[in-house]
Amino acid sequence: MPSYKAPLDDMRFVLNEVLGVANLRAIKDFEMLDDDTINQFLAETAKLAENVLAPLNIKGDQQGCKHDHNAKTVTTPEGFKDAYDQFCAAGLTGFACDPEYGGLGMPQVLNTALSEMCCSANMSFAMYPGLSHGAYHALHVYGTDEQKNFYLPKLVSGEWSGTMCLTEPQCGTDLGLVKTKAEKQGDGSFKITGTKIFISSGEHDLTENILHLVLAKIDDPSTPPGIKGISLFLVPKFLPDASGNPGERNPVFCGRIEEKMGIHGNSTCEMNFDGATGWLVGEPHKGMKAMFVMMNEARLGVGLQGLALSEVAYQNALAYALDRKQGQPIDQKAADAKLDKPAVSILQHPDVRRELLTVKAQAEGARMLAYWVAMQLDISLKDPDEKKRKAAKKCVDLLTPIVKAHMTDNAVDNTNSAMQVFGGHGYIKEHGMEQFNRDARITRLYEGTNGIQALDLIGRKVLKENLMPAYGRQLRADLKAAFRQKVPLYPLASLACYGTRLEARTMYLRARVGIARMLGGKTADKAMRDVGGIATDYLNFMSYVVMGHMWVKMATVANERLAENPEGKSFYQTKIDVAKFYFDHLMPRARTYARLVRKGSGSLMAVSPEAFAHDQTSIGEKSRPAE
Repeated sequence: MPSYKAPLDDMRFVLNEVLGVANLRAIKDFEMLDDDTINQFLAETAKLAENVLAPLNIKGDQQGCKHDHNAKTVTTPEGFKDAYDQFCAAGLTGFACDPEYGGLGMPQVLNTALSEMCCSANMSFAMYPGLSHGAYHALHVYGTDEQKNFYLPKLVSGEWSGTMCLTEPQCGTDLGLVKTKAEKQGDGSFKITGTKIFISSGEHDLTENILHLVLAKIDDPSTPPGIKGISLFLVPKFLPDASGNPGERNPVFCGRIEEKMGIHGNSTCEMNFDGATGWLVGEPHKGMKAMFVMMNEARLGVGLQGLALSEVAYQNALAYALDRKQGQPIDQKAADAKLDKPAVSILQHPDVRRELLTVKAQAEGARMLAYWVAMQLDISLKDPDEKKRKAAKKCVDLLTPIVKAHMTDNAVDNTNSAMQVFGGHGYIKEHGMEQFNRDARITRLYEGTNGIQALDLIGRKVLKENLMPAYGRQLRADLKAAFRQKVPLYPLASLACYGTRLEARTMYLRARVGIARMLGGKTADKAMRDVGGIATDYLNFMSYVVMGHMWVKMATVANERLAENPEGKSFYQTKIDVAKFYFDHLMPRARTYARLVRKGSGSLMAVSPEAFAHDQTSIGEKSRPAE
């Protein structure tokens, strides 16, 4: 049976020593922050994750959620309701929420650490409060004062939960095809009718009410076609009375629970809105703007799920590798090979080390990236210096697709590698490794597939909004600090070169697309086709550069601490050693992706759609004549 232990040393290293999160107390809203508060929070959250959530993970996978079609109810796995009550009692549902509505007002970067621990311990469970926080954020930004005062305290306390309802049977990425309609009523409310699918936490027994945030089109001739006609609506499961208590049941019901590959403990529902009462959130026809508040937060959250699963899979694979005895050292002398020596742990074997070090390097780099981006988010929202806010927001916007895509691509590979360490035992359910891999697979798909993230990165963030220079300044500053500290990473100059190439390639693409658009016609079409064809390679190229940047930040601090903190010498030296492994074995992949980016989409688009579905003919029936 798998286990989980929060990696507190690694988390404290990033939060306290690399990022100096306590320095956020210079921002008025975070005046309460100090090292003791941060460390106590981490320790207490770790206890909940390890002792309450982790033991329920396998049970949630085995039992799943149960849908009673007649009663129109969904029951979560045994123990989830009690765990949720403990989560709420600890104040964790409102940890990073506005104190005006009952929250603790803590920074997003600490909420990110909270989410990591919960997702590692039990990803299916963590999705319930995670979705609620996204709904809270959307209402906090776009809700009316009346909506915020009425609904937010219940979301913050965890008494009520939230969902985001986007996808329909005929549309996923192309939300302009949404058919759910909203008919305006005389009292200002709307009647919402339609079907949504793949709705995480759509129906359950954890809270007394569920607030659905639903994309729909107002049924009116003035509604613009496509995505420009989408509005956002708040649709409660129970219509609250004047006192805020759940009253009459709203006609929004779970039609079925999706039979999924993984995350069985979370109720992924088909939701049917049968003339359900809802209220507009934000302006009419501006629903996507409001929904993207939830979506961007969710994308960062999904990337964090990738990190969390990589971490817990690594922990269990490492424990197995230390315990499992198999074979002899590959470098043993010939004379020793003739002796009947006891088998050594499989961690002695180079290929097992390669698997584990790859996962370790990617997981620890991902943690640094997730926490750094979350801290930039805090600065972008709260810092009194407008210049700092704008620069931080540019970094957050640019790196969100990388957090989501690279960390979830890695999660699928990392959980696979961890399962490989177990050999045949990894394929057996009792060890729990295959669950991590099944749970990880969805992260590449929901909240925008990773192909969509790549298009968003290069098409919007790089070419349209030109966000690369803001990140480039951060990269150069951290490289200068590393050179000053004489960090023992010989490929540092290589990373500087990669960073320069990244910016140069970006400028080239911007110029190419800009010229093509001015010329118009086929030239513009071809340029945009090339951009689409290289999008994923470009994201991968940039991802390896960014992760290398994160390892430079950690190695620089570890190098300083080696001299300052003799007690932690082993920890800091290991950080530097793993950084070296990253630059030796993983960073070179950036060079390959850079070459692929230069290739464009010529050969990719050369095969016609008709050729993919080749009709069977008489080809191959005759042998080639002898020469």
